[in-house]
Amino acid sequence: MAFSKRLRRQKIKESIRSKVEGSGEMPRMSVFRSNKHISVQIINDLTGATLAAASSQCKEMADFKGTKLEQAKKVGEMISKAATDKGISTVVYDRNGYLFHGRVKALADAAREGGLKF
Repeated sequence: MAFSKRLRRQKIKESIRSKVEGSGEMPRMSVFRSNKHISVQIINDLTGATLAAASSQCKEMADFKGTKLEQAKKVGEMISKAATDKGISTVVYDRNGYLFHGRVKALADAAREGGLKF
């Protein structure tokens, strides 16, 4: 019996989260991708606190016109800037069950270029 797309992603997500955990010195960078938008959070799993966040729906992106891939690159640049402002230099990348391809990869590459290490 085949899984639905949602259940398949949920199983992949659980598998990834069993191996990936963010701490105070190396928090987890979690990506969420919808059909229209992309968002990312840097999370300390020990305290359950979000340390930094960026999204294609925030104020800085209101006047940005571009494709979804260009939006993902811009969000990657924004999260790397927000993380370095908070003193975060290394993170653990959590692709959240999505394939490391397209917008998820573009966001990661832009964050790496901005100075984050993972």
